[in-house]
Amino acid sequence: MFRLVLFLALSLTLQGVARADTVESVLSPGKLIHGHADIEGDCAQCHVRFNRAAQTGRCLDCHKDVARDVQTHQGYHGRLEDNECRACHTEHKGRDMNIAPLDPRAFDHRMTDFLLKGAHSGPKIECRDCHKPGKKFREAPSECVACHKKDDKHKGSLGPACADCHTDIKWKQTRFDHGKTRFPLTGKHSDVNCRDCHADPGFKGAPTQCVACHRKDDTHKTKFGTKCESCHTDKDWKVVLFNHDRDTKYPLRGKHRFAKCESCHTGFLYKEKLPTTCIACHKKDDVHKARYGEKCASCHSEKDWRALLFDHNRDTRYPLRGKHASVKCDSCHTGNLYRDKLASTCVACHRKDDKHKGQEGNKCESCHSERTWKDTRFDHGLTRFPLLGAHVKVECKQCHPTAAFKDASTRCVACHEKDDKHKRKLGPQCEQCHNARTWKAWDFDHDRRTHFKLDGGHRGLHCEACHQRPMPAKVSLTTTCVSCHESDDVHDGGFGKQCDRCHVTSSFKKVRAGMGLAR
Repeated sequence: MFRLVLFLALSLTLQGVARADTVESVLSPGKLIHGHADIEGDCAQCHVRFNRAAQTGRCLDCHKDVARDVQTHQGYHGRLEDNECRACHTEHKGRDMNIAPLDPRAFDHRMTDFLLKGAHSGPKIECRDCHKPGKKFREAPSECVACHKKDDKHKGSLGPACADCHTDIKWKQTRFDHGKTRFPLTGKHSDVNCRDCHADPGFKGAPTQCVACHRKDDTHKTKFGTKCESCHTDKDWKVVLFNHDRDTKYPLRGKHRFAKCESCHTGFLYKEKLPTTCIACHKKDDVHKARYGEKCASCHSEKDWRALLFDHNRDTRYPLRGKHASVKCDSCHTGNLYRDKLASTCVACHRKDDKHKGQEGNKCESCHSERTWKDTRFDHGLTRFPLLGAHVKVECKQCHPTAAFKDASTRCVACHEKDDKHKRKLGPQCEQCHNARTWKAWDFDHDRRTHFKLDGGHRGLHCEACHQRPMPAKVSLTTTCVSCHESDDVHDGGFGKQCDRCHVTSSFKKVRAGMGLAR
């Protein structure tokens, strides 16, 4: 009976009360907290009819930050084994009810994303030191600088990641790994106090150039630039690792290896490009006064300036032989080596020694050799007057009284005038009868070599019987009988001068047959 009355009363109430929308709103056990007051009349925001387990999903639909923690298993809610919201938070207890009670003494901070350790876990640390009133616990910042900004001596220049250097045990205790920066500390730098390089708490502004700290140690006075690490190491300032042979295009050899850097690098290393030519440093040592050009390395070596490696026989087209091998360079190279091309002819250097006065031409080597100027190898057989017979043993000066060799005549009479017993009656061409083997040997065939055949009484005559006058040049003698027999002409020229028409050569008195009848 009671239940029926209650049902009727409830029905009347539901029909009579305009603001009551559902049965759930009538059966509500109490008021919601202030945070949920705006949805108090809308039960479907939190409840699903006949599905109590769906309530947690409705909570997470509104509380998205908690839903994200649960989904990612982060934060306090993400680490709970029981994720039913009503297990901790009960509603309908009134407007001022605290449905999220927290016991600081029982709360396990390990369930959060910020583990309390080191100085943070000490008894002096209270929740309100980090969790400000009116803020959710989850809104407490996890960055060090949020709480320790006043302790930041770097004034924010190193950013908010204090934990990269400092520990939570003690603020002054650092664990910064300088090796992870662009300037790892090695060698003697590993023992240096931070403030020696970081005078300003703004560590990021510290220079990385050696000269910034070691300017007073720079004995080069910045002439070698600011890249100290190119030569020096951080193990010891005096230890030099720069290898000139490996690190430059100019390897140091010979005496260059022992030269001091400042000997060549007199100016600023990076501003003034240092030439690599020998003359750039050794101009004062050039005894040739630049006449041999600037390619000193063609002759000299780095071992010793006086040690010459130039081989004239190998490196030129003019090998030095005989006395030329001991001649000084300046004896021939009197001008500029590269500008004035040196002639290779003998006369270029020996014109003053040419006793022939140029008469024999410029090919001195045809006769002379490099061993000695007086040593000749002239082949007379290549001239127009080859030496044959007795001429082979004759000394040059007997025919060539002077060095003007071409002035020497090739005529026999030029040398044998005193030997000419014919007194020029047979002309100056001695070679027509005589030969070079011996003066006394002669051979002349009058019948074959002239137009006047010797026969009859002419055959035994001496040459001078006909050739009675000296002939300055070619022998020219008339062949008429009367030229020799005019005194024998008993006709006194009455029958003319052609005696051979009647007479024969065997005897002047003999007349040709039939000639008397003709008369």
